[in-house]
Order: sequence, then structure tokens, then C-alpha cells
Amino acid sequence: MAANQQFFYDAQIERFLAQFIRMVSGFQVEFGADRQGDITYQRVPVYYGDGSRQVAQILSNVSENTTPTVPAMAVYINNITYDRDRVQDPTFVGKMNIRERYYNEDTMEYENRQGNAFTIERLMPVPYTLDLKLDIWTSNTKQKLQLLEQLMVLFNPALEIQSTDNYIDWTSLSVVYLDSPNWTSRTVPIGTENNIDVATLTFKLPVWISPPAKIKKLGVIQKIVASIHDSDGNLNDAVLNEDNLLGNRQYFTPMMYGVLLIGNTLTLLKISEIEDPRDPPTLETPTKVGTKDIWRSLISVYGELQNGISQVRLLQEDGINEVVGTVSYHPTDDTLLIFNVDIDTKSTNTLTPIDAIVDPTKSSAVSLAQSAVNGTRYLILNDIGSYNNPPGYDAPIWRGTSGQQLVAHANDIIQYNGTYWSVSFDSRTDTTLQYVSNLNTGTQYKWNQTQWVKSYEGEYKEGLWTLVI
Repeated sequence: MAANQQFFYDAQIERFLAQFIRMVSGFQVEFGADRQGDITYQRVPVYYGDGSRQVAQILSNVSENTTPTVPAMAVYINNITYDRDRVQDPTFVGKMNIRERYYNEDTMEYENRQGNAFTIERLMPVPYTLDLKLDIWTSNTKQKLQLLEQLMVLFNPALEIQSTDNYIDWTSLSVVYLDSPNWTSRTVPIGTENNIDVATLTFKLPVWISPPAKIKKLGVIQKIVASIHDSDGNLNDAVLNEDNLLGNRQYFTPMMYGVLLIGNTLTLLKISEIEDPRDPPTLETPTKVGTKDIWRSLISVYGELQNGISQVRLLQEDGINEVVGTVSYHPTDDTLLIFNVDIDTKSTNTLTPIDAIVDPTKSSAVSLAQSAVNGTRYLILNDIGSYNNPPGYDAPIWRGTSGQQLVAHANDIIQYNGTYWSVSFDSRTDTTLQYVSNLNTGTQYKWNQTQWVKSYEGEYKEGLWTLVI
């Protein structure tokens, strides 16, 4: 069998057979009197007895000289047919949203709070009708009458059975119809052989065979898009108006929380703490730290966070792309979530990474310049070699070509070749969208034609982030 071949088997027909056998089990016949004269009873066993060699060997006790023990009953499938009268829409998909109670593996008990949530997509099952036969083996007519009388009164007009107690199984219920009894297997004249008398009851059992259901882990709806048409209700004009389609959408988030991403931690933001438009995450350390609200209190409303599996998705400024990361609870601070970004969802660097961000007006810049080796790259925060450098600024440490002082401007990227410095990225002339990572901190920055900002860290207001449990 090929490694990528799809295989499924759910024993659906087997379950209906098992229920049918249980239904005809437990019946008794009178079996004479004991020494005290009391009537004794014998329970009649039920076998699944299709005409296979293996079944025949079992019934004969692996001997040609053994007569099958009676009384006994045997159930087997006589036929299975496609039931066109019960065919419904074959493309229909029934959806259910299931929420589990949280199961504490430490205490091995269910708690009074919500656990995982799932969406079940059930595909339309296929209708079939099973023809079942029940052979009743008896040694005399009285045994046959006793068993038939106990069985035949049950089907007036039918008996309902259930193949499983699974809540989401919409094919578990069925009914059993008694179709046609056959009194005896013997013929007249009997002949020289004295075969065991067999009465046969034929049943019809309408069943459904279901394809596998699709089970999806239920995410938390954090974003609802509304107001696609303009306020005057003119839908035709709105469809043709790109501004309406892209600009007049409204976003809502349950509980109206935003999030603040700093480094690899997420903090909740209340609506009063979120500025509109979203503050660009600049090179400086953010002063906003978010609320002290506990993440568990918010997440427990929707389900159970799976550390390292659940996700937070951050919608970027283009309104299309998302930065995705797995999240987990912080081990010591309940107000933080640890965010591990999926590097494949980040924007690709367009520039060679930098070694550090340097303010050349600070005294610490001297040691950085003196420790530079071939290929060292710095993003600078102030001008070099400009008339507005502060007094005492030691510009000669940044030597350019031919021993001249390097002239560079704030937001430029400069690079050392082992002898002199040169401007690798000119912020005054480059008007394209650029991305670069800081090797010192691992942070990625974006050039937005005006300034360098953190590419995805910062504030995300309500509707611009999604929690996927």
C-alpha cells in the first residue's frame, strides 16, 4: 500500500450487527424439569454465522462427527442494497460547534470551566439497507414456538436500535423491520436424512454509512468586518468605490482588548490605552507597558490555551499579511504571554543585517568605532560630519575615503571595510520599503521612507489581532 494512500474504517456496519445481536440475545426456552419438578430454562446462544469455512469449523467443533448444539440462533447478512429512496443532498455539510469541559490531568477530574473547542464538519452519509437473516435452530417444535413467540411480538411495527451513544453521530439511530418469517427449512417428503429444523426470520435494517468528519480546533473570533457599503446604503456605488471597500470597514473585538508586543512578550491593552492610529514602534524603548490584566481570565472565556501550540496572529498595516507566533503562559507573570514568532511569516530582510544601533554623539560610540572589524555595520541615530554636531564630538573616529571625515545622516547605515567607513544605506535618497535585522537584539526594523520602525512589534488595537486556541 502506498505511503500516502488515504485509509479509514470506522466499523459502522459491525456496530449495527453488534446491536442487532444484542437485541436477539438473552432469550430462553424451557428445558425440562429438575429433581424437584421445577421447570428449568436454558439461554439460547446467538452466533454471527455467515457461510464461511471458519464458522463451519467452529460450529462443528473441528470434527465431522459432531452435530451442532441446539437450540441456537445465527445472524448473518443476506444482502446490502443502495437505498435511493432515502438519498438526500450529497453535497450537504452539517456543522457543529463543540465545547469541552476542562479536564485536569493531575486530578483526573473534569472542572467547572471550559476546555478545548472544536468545529465538526459532518459530510452527508450514504443510505443503504441491510437484509439480515436470523436462523433459529431447534430440536423440536415446542422450542421453535417459544422462541418465535418471544421474538415476533417485538416488531409491531418495528424496533429502534442505536449503534453508538456518540453525541455528534447523526447516523447512530436506525429501526429494525421484520420482513418475512420462514417456518422451516425442511421439505416434504423429508427423506432419509433428519436435519436440524431451522426457522428463518428476515429483517430489513436501513443504515447510513458516513465518510470521515472534519474536526477543526475552534479559534477565537477576534475580528468582525462590517459596513462594506457606504452610509447612504447604495450598494452598487459601494462595490465600485475602492475607498469604501478598503477604508470604511469597522473592526470589533470581544471585550475590546488590544495587545502590546515588546520583544517576545504580549501584554493586554485596554481601549483607553490604545492610540488611533496605532503608535509606530520606534527605535526607542516603548514607554507604554500595558495593563495588569491576567491573560488566563480572558482566554478561559473561550477555551484552554495549549502552550506552544495556540497562536496569536497580528494583522500588519497592509491589512493582508499577518505575523503569526505560537504563545504560552509566562512562568512567573500572569499578565504576559510569551510570543515565539514564526520566521516564515515575518517580512524578508532586504538589507544585510546590522551589528548595532549607534548614537555617534554619545561617548560609548568611540569604543564601538574602535572595535569595528571588516564588515561591521551600524545604523546611526544622529548625523556624522555635519555642522550641527555637538561641541567636542570626536568625528575623526569615523574616517571616510582618503582619510576624510565621513559624512552621514541620521537613519543611515554605515559599513566598515577594515580601513574606512562608507554609507551603505542613504536614508535621504532611498524611497523603497526596506527591512533589516539587528544582530545584537534579533529585532527586525522597517524603513517606511520616513524613519526606521520595528517591523511588527508594537501596539495592535481591537480587531487587528487574533487568538487561535
